[in-house]
Amino acid sequence: MKRTFEVTPWNIVTHDFKPEDKRLQESMTSLGNGYMGMRGFFEEDYSGDTLNGIYLGGVWYPDKTRVGWWKNGYPDYFGKVVNAVNFIKMHIKINGEAIDLAKDQFSDFELKLDMKKALLTRSFTVTKGDAKVAVEFVRFLSVAQPELSVQRVRVQNVGSNKVDLVIDSAIDGDVKNEDANYDERFWEVLSTEQGTDSGNVLAETTPNPFGTPRFTSGMEMRNVTDLTADKVAQPSEKEVVNKFTGVLAPNESAQLEKRVIIVTSRDYDTQAALTDAMHQLSDKVAGQSYDELLEAHEQVWADRWNKSDIVIDGDTEAQQGIRFNLFELFSTYYGEDSRLNIGPKGFTGEKYGGATYWDTEAFAVPVYLGITDPKVTRNLLMYRYKQLDGAYHNAKQQGLKGALFPMVTFDGIECHNEWEITFEEIHRNGDIAFAIYNYTRYTGDTSYVLNEGSKVLTEISRFWADRVHYSQRNKNYMIHGVTGPDEYENNVDNNWYTNILAQWTLKYTLQILKEVSPEQAKKLNVSEDEKKHWQDIVDNMYLPYDKDLNIFVQHDGFLDKDLKPVSEIPADQLPLNQNWSWDKILRSPYIKQGDVLQGIWDFIDDFTPEQKKSNFDFYEQYTVHESSLSPAIYSVLAADLHYEDKAVELYERTARLDLDNYNNDTVDGLHITAMTGGWIAVVQGFAGMRVRDGKLHYAPFLPKKWSHYSFRQVFRDRLIEVDVDQDGSHFKLIDGEPITIDVAGKAVELTK
Repeated sequence: MKRTFEVTPWNIVTHDFKPEDKRLQESMTSLGNGYMGMRGFFEEDYSGDTLNGIYLGGVWYPDKTRVGWWKNGYPDYFGKVVNAVNFIKMHIKINGEAIDLAKDQFSDFELKLDMKKALLTRSFTVTKGDAKVAVEFVRFLSVAQPELSVQRVRVQNVGSNKVDLVIDSAIDGDVKNEDANYDERFWEVLSTEQGTDSGNVLAETTPNPFGTPRFTSGMEMRNVTDLTADKVAQPSEKEVVNKFTGVLAPNESAQLEKRVIIVTSRDYDTQAALTDAMHQLSDKVAGQSYDELLEAHEQVWADRWNKSDIVIDGDTEAQQGIRFNLFELFSTYYGEDSRLNIGPKGFTGEKYGGATYWDTEAFAVPVYLGITDPKVTRNLLMYRYKQLDGAYHNAKQQGLKGALFPMVTFDGIECHNEWEITFEEIHRNGDIAFAIYNYTRYTGDTSYVLNEGSKVLTEISRFWADRVHYSQRNKNYMIHGVTGPDEYENNVDNNWYTNILAQWTLKYTLQILKEVSPEQAKKLNVSEDEKKHWQDIVDNMYLPYDKDLNIFVQHDGFLDKDLKPVSEIPADQLPLNQNWSWDKILRSPYIKQGDVLQGIWDFIDDFTPEQKKSNFDFYEQYTVHESSLSPAIYSVLAADLHYEDKAVELYERTARLDLDNYNNDTVDGLHITAMTGGWIAVVQGFAGMRVRDGKLHYAPFLPKKWSHYSFRQVFRDRLIEVDVDQDGSHFKLIDGEPITIDVAGKAVELTK
């Protein structure tokens, strides 16, 4: 655990700059608007260690994966996010010397991310010889105009001598990816145009041998300043720069505002159309003032917070944590583009390749259902439907029928290069099916499940029916050679979570097939023999169980391990994944994240209190939570069992996972999909929210450290406010028709 920022309700702020923590601070001050995002790296020169990262939604590259021990069925490439052309670059010179905080003497440092306004500011006072200047940077990525990046820098002479000031504002196509197997540079610059106060760069991703699309990006800057524009030679064929100069007398200041429009070929068919759009959008924003652009941006964020903010009184750490979670989640995805999804690192780093994982369906869907319009979640479901062709390909690669949705993808084709994850962690097929059910159960909208969703369910079911095998000895269907959610267990037989999801998916699909229209049933073309076979699998699926412990066994052989609890591991050996060999981890009983407990969380109302208790008590002692996705599930189950202190402890871990760098890996980027955990822990855990037979149920409790908490929840065209304090729980209908909810077993009618 390492805390580098101060604890405040709405801000991520520090007044302490330590070069050894710079990457950590860059991750935690990342900005995004769904269309693009960037780490909180410095605009100006910095010669120390840094990870300059700007990423564009849906822009990626197929990196090579081939190795000498290639196996049939391996994916051809590993998809990775591309570090975009650097459009925020600046050089600032004082009396001819560049400002560089890795070398300079400076004071009054402040770095602040304002989560309410989605505004990043940084300021400091730097001394260079006999010159002393105060510098302030402000930046935001507009959510009102998603193609727009806005920066402002203000320099004030706070010394006693005049200062010669130079600010170079640049767009640079000479960028690299750190996490790459090829040459680290992925952009070919197609054209550049440099004026005195404007410029643009068009670049295309380099050719690849896999036939995947190349992407073109266009960046156009316009600078507004009270400095003098000087005409300068273009620095290189990959970069354009505008130079601005001035002389500042003592107490005098100057300001430069940089607006950049970013467009990509995802939205335009030709380079000409892309270039025209870039110019037109630049003209559009040029007609608005900085204050107007900022106000429009802030208003969208205000509307988002009005629906989603969770207020916590009495515990500022908890308050900051949940807002940071929601802020970074919304900065990554708010459902505007059904072609996009939610990468585990979002726009905050290169790790995990910026691709889509099963995290979306398992963890993000429940949150977006509760705090956004249903169309946002529907777009996530449509994302998978539109990639069915890729899922067919993935299954065929393994010699199987139906559809295998990818573990990691940009386009539906599997693009992850670890076999034990790529083609063994097949539970994601069941997680996608469960997300369809979750959406339908929560919204009451059957239009997806009876149409596109029924196609997805059918093809997933065909996969499961082919992937299982029948054990003549045990008279059960089994699934061998899999990896469950606990990735510290590879290539196991009969992972309980995988088996129960396969069983449930087949059962749910059979139910939906009875409800679809005759026309849709004809399209799906599921034969009676198929249905009988699916039902036979449902009736005879093997689910590992130990009657003495009254637990569902994680997989065959798990109980034969050397079962010693996590409490017996010396503290200096944690986290395991940074201290133990992979062989030692695989042989241990230690669980990276909820596995059996993930299934109990999914189907929480289907198990008795005794079953939940015995399984939680058993598995919790072996869980190291080295997956960022883990603590939230355990928090909900602990709350369900009235282990309130444990529930709060695990909430704190999930809500402040990155803020306190629990797993010592936030330097790589934030754990965006795990940022759903704070909301899940509060709403499903502390407030006990469930949906049963189309009705909302709550069973709230107030953590001892808190004096009050409240949240708003979207449910079936209503906006409901939930308040919990020392006097009990209080509910209010903010918008929509009257609704009856259940609170701790009692019906409560809400009206406006």
